[in-house]
Amino acid sequence: MGRPVPWALGLLLSLLIGAEAGRNFRLLRQQVLRAREVQAMQETVSRRRLLRPAPWRAPSEGALRQPLDHFDRQEGRDFNQRFWINEEFWHRPAGPVFLYIGGESSLSQFAVLAGHHMELARKYGALAVALEHRFYGASINPDGLRDASLRFLSSQQALADLASFHLFVTQKYNLTRNNTWICFGGSYPGSLAAWFRLKFPHLVFAAVASSAPVQAQLDFTGYNQVVAASLSDPVVGGSAQCREAVAKAFSAVDQRLHAGRLAELQKDFRSCGPLTEPDDRGELASNLADIFMGAVQYNDEGSQGGTVAKLCGIMNDTGLGSPYQRLIAVNNGFLESMALPCVENSHQRALAELRSANLTLSGVGERQWYFQTCTEFGYYQTCEDATCPFSRLLTLSAQLGLCSQVFGIGPERVREAVTFTNEYYGADHPKASRILFVNGDIDPWHALSVLKNQSRSELAILINGTSHCANMNPSRSSDPLPLVSARQGPSSSLRVPLPASAADRLPRWRLVELGKEGAFGPLSLRA
Repeated sequence: MGRPVPWALGLLLSLLIGAEAGRNFRLLRQQVLRAREVQAMQETVSRRRLLRPAPWRAPSEGALRQPLDHFDRQEGRDFNQRFWINEEFWHRPAGPVFLYIGGESSLSQFAVLAGHHMELARKYGALAVALEHRFYGASINPDGLRDASLRFLSSQQALADLASFHLFVTQKYNLTRNNTWICFGGSYPGSLAAWFRLKFPHLVFAAVASSAPVQAQLDFTGYNQVVAASLSDPVVGGSAQCREAVAKAFSAVDQRLHAGRLAELQKDFRSCGPLTEPDDRGELASNLADIFMGAVQYNDEGSQGGTVAKLCGIMNDTGLGSPYQRLIAVNNGFLESMALPCVENSHQRALAELRSANLTLSGVGERQWYFQTCTEFGYYQTCEDATCPFSRLLTLSAQLGLCSQVFGIGPERVREAVTFTNEYYGADHPKASRILFVNGDIDPWHALSVLKNQSRSELAILINGTSHCANMNPSRSSDPLPLVSARQGPSSSLRVPLPASAADRLPRWRLVELGKEGAFGPLSLRA
């Protein structure tokens, strides 16, 4: 998950996720990552000023040698996996360990310097550690993006990496069973946090899974259903009028596409090149939809305010002309905010970028993530039902076609992979314990998360009017009241009895509350 211009989709977010939408959404995700770094840097500098003259202990960075295949040690090859450790707040020797899990982008030292989990680390005297996901960022071999190497990229391998990292940290600091491990993650890493607790309950005592789409789904129609509802939601500046205007605008785009009025569309929406192939037209439709999808997913997360309210303000402005003309204004504003001269709608160029095995050690790993959608999750955001306000060219077959064209993975294999993932992890009923699922109700990904309490210790919080991973951001004076309330919690907080076995091994630190109380509230650790 800002922009240096007045009309902006400035985005500040803790984590990123998205099945392959258009190029615009990919650009938005890259901007989110950069904005997150800037915000983290500002927060760190501000905190250092407040804590002065307290000694500064910079995080340490290292690399752990990991096997490429944890499940076949005869494979023999390995890779370096990057990590960071921050001892600044740790109450030695029995303080807890907070594990921040990386996902489908590079990490940096700010993973253990900023964010709400670090506010918790300071409060509870935790050792903060973070592990970059295999095959993202710098945690990849030179040949890692080749098709033959990508077979070692999976969530199962990632969980085994976390177990290996747990052992490394335990040995490095001579930790004992007295050190309570809590893992944190948002978006795909939120799913990993839940699954780490599910599959390795002897290693991690509890997990906080923010905006975690634990249910794999091939045709994720629910994504744009939530987008449509959010565009209609007055809580975030939407309205029925806005949603209707968006739907009419995209209907006008579809009519022009079907009528072959391509030159008009190229000019109106500033296409970098002609819409030569049928798939180029799908790219155009997807790029336009991305602007709205991104505004909803990352709503109100940046200082420049690329929000639902901003977009609906334009789409409701009849002074700009018809809904189609207002959509042109939205697209022009987006290009201005991104400092782009035109929109790249070439499908062949998009394919070439996804096929490229050239390493990029920072930003979002687009090729890697799309591979994971083809081999594990699906998550394809389509517009083939009546509730979707965008173009009907956003089809499941088009997105599945990328799996075949880029990786040689056919549609049936993708379907089988999605089914297996849900069988392996339990989808939205994982049957674990001591997991807190936190979601915002305008975040489209909440549709695939756990939204209701599953047991006394497998709990869910749905925060009104908040977007993707909003709870993971550092506390701000401008935070909406529902987010503040969720972090503070009601006085009648949910309590979980501590198992005797856990009490025996945790004489100093005790997890006495897992629920809404305290700091969006995965836990209150009390001596």
